[in-house]
Amino acid sequence: MLRTIHHRLGTAKWIVWWKKVGFFHPKRPPKKLKIKQQLEVIDLFYNLLSSGFHLSESISFLKRSCLLPEKYTDHMEKGLLEGASFSKILEDLGFSSSVTTQVALAEQHGHLTHSLLKISDYLKSLSQVRNKLVEVLTYPLILLLFLILMMIGLKNYLIPQMEDENLATQLIGHLPTIFLLLFGSVLVLVYGATLYFRKSKKILVCTRLSRLPLVGPLIQLYLTAYYAREWGNLIDQGLDLATVVSVMTQQRSRLFQELGEEFTKALASGRGFHNQVALYPFFRRELPLMIEYGDAKGKLGKELVIYAERCWKDFFRRLHQKMQWIQPMVFLFVALIIVLIYVAMLLPIYQNMEF
Repeated sequence: MLRTIHHRLGTAKWIVWWKKVGFFHPKRPPKKLKIKQQLEVIDLFYNLLSSGFHLSESISFLKRSCLLPEKYTDHMEKGLLEGASFSKILEDLGFSSSVTTQVALAEQHGHLTHSLLKISDYLKSLSQVRNKLVEVLTYPLILLLFLILMMIGLKNYLIPQMEDENLATQLIGHLPTIFLLLFGSVLVLVYGATLYFRKSKKILVCTRLSRLPLVGPLIQLYLTAYYAREWGNLIDQGLDLATVVSVMTQQRSRLFQELGEEFTKALASGRGFHNQVALYPFFRRELPLMIEYGDAKGKLGKELVIYAERCWKDFFRRLHQKMQWIQPMVFLFVALIIVLIYVAMLLPIYQNMEF
């Protein structure tokens, strides 16, 4: 009897420990949604809400119509019964923080349907960029894989039969190892950067990313467009800047929270909103000027929304332009390897012809 009690107590302690370290999840949340699935959910809610459905009616309709998997509609109903907001329900479903933050802000300023339309456009553009990236990289990567296999074959079968080795044959013999080392180094670098970004302050991370030579301008455009649109929607609803800052501190996004805290301190010390914005290098230089000029005319909300739309278009245009360079660079690298293989095969023949 005592052994049974001690065994049960020991098992209970182990379960508590496993819960603490994160290995024991009796009720796991639904699987994270992909961008295509997120877009489908956003479009469905936009169509239903714009047609006059309430949130609870929309979820009930989606469950009855089987337009979404049952596990997702069940999770939505559960969140609704627990009093969770729409943004929290989407966050639990696996939506990105950029989407859930926009929905949370829309719940504040009341333009939820309009925000869902803008989120849908954003996800469509993001999906097009990813599809284009896959399209651009697929053929060169397959060709590169065949070349690596060819180099392994040359290393194991052709090069050992050559009497005289040259620099090209030596380089081909070591290229597979070099590729593996480079691939491993990239994985370690990405993993280390991810850990660093998670632990560091988001303002510091965005500041450093905005100073990088290639991606820096894109980071500036993205953050400027994102914040200009959200600030513009809040201000256009009649909220003053102090209230906007207070709303920022209440968001789940760490960058929103950190910016809200610093803006709160700046406004308390008498610094203007546009002056504080000018201190951050991850915003474009035009943004504080737009805020100062729009605030003076009393049309700050509308002007920020218009400016944000232009920045979004510029962001995706530049992103497509930069992606056009990826395929030529990969093809150039593949061409150099092919030339190197020809040199390794033909150079010994020419040397024998000379003798």
